[in-house]
Amino acid sequence: MELPVYQIDAFTDKIFCGNPACVVPLKEWLPNDLLLEIAKENAVAETAFFIITAEGVQLRWFTPEYEIDLCGHATLATAHALKTILDYPEEEIIFHTQSGELKVKTNNGKYSLNFPSRRPVAVEIPDLLKKSLDLQPMEILKARDFVLVYPSEEDIKNIEINRFFFDQLELGTGGVIFTSKGRDCDFVSRFFTPGASVFEDPVTGSAHCSLIPYWSRKLEKTELIAKQISPRGGELFCEDMGEHVLISGKARTYLKGSFFID
Repeated sequence: MELPVYQIDAFTDKIFCGNPACVVPLKEWLPNDLLLEIAKENAVAETAFFIITAEGVQLRWFTPEYEIDLCGHATLATAHALKTILDYPEEEIIFHTQSGELKVKTNNGKYSLNFPSRRPVAVEIPDLLKKSLDLQPMEILKARDFVLVYPSEEDIKNIEINRFFFDQLELGTGGVIFTSKGRDCDFVSRFFTPGASVFEDPVTGSAHCSLIPYWSRKLEKTELIAKQISPRGGELFCEDMGEHVLISGKARTYLKGSFFID
């Protein structure tokens, strides 16, 4: 069996920046263990698999370790592949996912993801997480992911994590977000997943489901510009819409190819 694959750099307009995702179109669903093996072989943070139907597009996301419930950059990458490679005719793409119906609109090369809001709430910091950090946060919150708030962008850039303790955290499909106000944007962040083969996610769209409502309330504004300051870096244009958030960004195609399964 030969299957097409596209590798897309999401949340950037430059190759070798943003977050790379592999996108694989299917005619029918393959067994879950095979989808996971393909994701392992692709060796990027997420691989998106999709099937086009009369009602929209069925979409699933796999890391090299497991299937996840929501992924922003791989959704954006899939939308980019549909529009620029596969000539998908609709201006609004409706994805059917584990997290419900997700809508993506395209406009002048920018993709706007309508995602559920996941407002984080204050919690106690787990002992293992506390031990793993060289600098303690001034706020600790959690939705799917932990959200650790720091005083400055320099703190986020320079954070050091002791993986001996950090990788013992059991967070399911969640991770840990480090965030602060930005110097030349509204807020910045970095995202790490305990025990993952891709330890730091370059740009994490789903994390902004929690970051947007937090910073919208903190900064008293609904439209925000965010940067994820990983080594690859990425830019996100955000809007707090109450029950939903709008996460927008650009993308570039890096690779078109195919792979073979016996």
